[in-house]
Amino acid sequence: MAETKFTMAPITSLLITGSMGSGKTTVLSEASDILTAQNIPHASIDVDALGTAHLPPPVQNNQLMYRNLQSVWENYARAGLTRLLLARAIEDRAELQLCRNAVSGAQIVICRLTASIKTMQDRVQNRDIGTLQNIFIARVAELNSILDRVHLEDFSLSNENRSVTDVAHEMLVRAGWLQE
Repeated sequence: MAETKFTMAPITSLLITGSMGSGKTTVLSEASDILTAQNIPHASIDVDALGTAHLPPPVQNNQLMYRNLQSVWENYARAGLTRLLLARAIEDRAELQLCRNAVSGAQIVICRLTASIKTMQDRVQNRDIGTLQNIFIARVAELNSILDRVHLEDFSLSNENRSVTDVAHEMLVRAGWLQE
């Protein structure tokens, strides 16, 4: 099978970060819908979904998750895409570098979604109703503190008492993907 040749336009990636319950996946989906409605080619990936596994030691989920991201992104890039929406709570610069390596050559703009701790905990409580619910609820405040300290975002948006469409649209405008 012949290799398809394509001209590589600049690659841009918009990474949505935030604590659990901040709305990363919901805003990712809405941003993708907005781009689709405007006929703007892109891919959207909830990075956590690429690492959903309980692996035997010494395999580390993050390493495998980012190798999976690299494989998926390479397939999209071969199809000619140059825009990538990602959702993932990035806790440190080392993980950000794993992400950058997986989407090699991309300019990554990072948007952090915020909401009150109570709002995020309520969302997690309503969403994660199973065995690990209490652990996830407790993790909200811990992860939020980590993200406050590391401050990797280029900009932040409140995702509280706003429509998901407004948040996603503002994010895409601030990232330079849409006009006002």
